[in-house]
Amino acid sequence: MRQRLAELRDSFDSSFADPHREQVAGFDDLLAIRVGGHRYALRLTQAAGLFPDRPVTRLPGPLPSLLGVASFRGSIVPVYDLAAVFGHPAAGPAEKGSKAARWLVLAAGEPLVALAFEELDGHLRVPGELIVEESTGHGPRGCLRGIVPLEGGARPIVDVPAVRAAIEALTGRAGKTAGNGER
Repeated sequence: MRQRLAELRDSFDSSFADPHREQVAGFDDLLAIRVGGHRYALRLTQAAGLFPDRPVTRLPGPLPSLLGVASFRGSIVPVYDLAAVFGHPAAGPAEKGSKAARWLVLAAGEPLVALAFEELDGHLRVPGELIVEESTGHGPRGCLRGIVPLEGGARPIVDVPAVRAAIEALTGRAGKTAGNGER
């Protein structure tokens, strides 16, 4: 398990050092994830980092999707449960021996936000022409844009800027984040 985790981490880290493959070779790199028991994919270009079992300091409050805060590269970042943002039952932070929300992806862009999910199925590299792109969001809170067909079944693609906009709407901050250009 540790070797597989190290391989996934090395592959993920090297994807940022390599030239942008979408333009160079016509491939898209995605993370295959599970959220609320559902299979999704997330574009690596929309992620700034992937972290297993990162400590999250819980915060009290009425918003079930806000798990708390975590430290990333010297910044305190809010952590949101992706299942709860999607309207599924909140998985909550990982407890000892639990698989619930053990993975955090630091979203690329501003404002800083981390998204928690239960399972990482792996890294996907697929030819760009196989991905069905969509200009408008669908699915939970409009956070899905596109589908990647795979042998084990298609996976909807999570759009991180749309997730950030959904979080802003849930927290009542919609329209208050000026200049991020990601909505």
